Amino acid sequence: MQLAGLDWTTFAAALLAGVLLDAMFGEVSRFHPLVGFGRLASAIEKRLNHQSPSAAGATVFARFVRGALAWAVTVLPLTMLAAWACTQPLPPAAQAALHATLLYFCLGLRSLRDHMLPIWRALQASDLPAARALTARIVSRDTGNASESDLAKAATESMLENGNDAVFGTLFWFAIAGGPGAVMFRLANTLDAMWGYRSERFNLFGRSAARIDDALNYLPARLTAFSYALLAPGSGSTRRALACWRRQAPAWSSPNAGPVMSTGAGALGLQLGGAASYGGEIEQRPPLGEGAPASAADIPRAWHLVRNTTGLWMAGMLAIACGAHHA
Repeated sequence: MQLAGLDWTTFAAALLAGVLLDAMFGEVSRFHPLVGFGRLASAIEKRLNHQSPSAAGATVFARFVRGALAWAVTVLPLTMLAAWACTQPLPPAAQAALHATLLYFCLGLRSLRDHMLPIWRALQASDLPAARALTARIVSRDTGNASESDLAKAATESMLENGNDAVFGTLFWFAIAGGPGAVMFRLANTLDAMWGYRSERFNLFGRSAARIDDALNYLPARLTAFSYALLAPGSGSTRRALACWRRQAPAWSSPNAGPVMSTGAGALGLQLGGAASYGGEIEQRPPLGEGAPASAADIPRAWHLVRNTTGLWMAGMLAIACGAHHA
């Protein structure tokens, strides 16, 4: 038996090298593949999503079809190219290096740290303007008048949710299909982030992107939620995290963000969710977790939970690969 179609040593080398590259270098500052993909996706969307949002009947159906077509022509060729490259007859070391490189470009663990911890440092220094500007880079909610607690809540929620999207979903699909699996998932997740809105512009066009991402993320999100609960710090925290998952996740519109964030908030003993401002309007969101409101000190606590969960997943993946090798 093999994991991701690779023998034990090649898979282990690729996994460890990919995560190590991300830890050492993070996002490349120039010519990052995902940045280029985002530009390609924007160009394709402008080309295909040009019909009137108020159109009805056949035109409404056409907008949905155009969105599905846009997803296919944006994601599938690059995924197939990665799959073709990984099926070429290469020496084991070169094969491991190729899969590791693809994983590195798709993984966002170091990026989470580099975007979130500066918010904590700014709040520690009582520099609210800097903290607001830094938080505005990672969330879509309004931050211009946000308090310290508002900013800490936004950063903590983003850390927990993006831990699944940028790290654990990528690792899950890497375990299933190697580098091409990581590429497929990360591209699909990027399109959901770009197109998966319920606005006039994207409600129909982006529906395929949103539903495909929901499907690809279904198992990773629940494994992430369970991992957050398992690694919850403090006595009784695991039980509390699982209870928050059971009670609160169904209230969230996203079938995957609900389990991840409710369990993560419960694991940290925090009260997240609730009111947030979007476009000048206050939106009352369902509650997440239970305990004290978020403060600056909770941002590194959320980072440690994501980091420790990464270690747990890597250990589990290596153990499964080793077991498959000896089966």
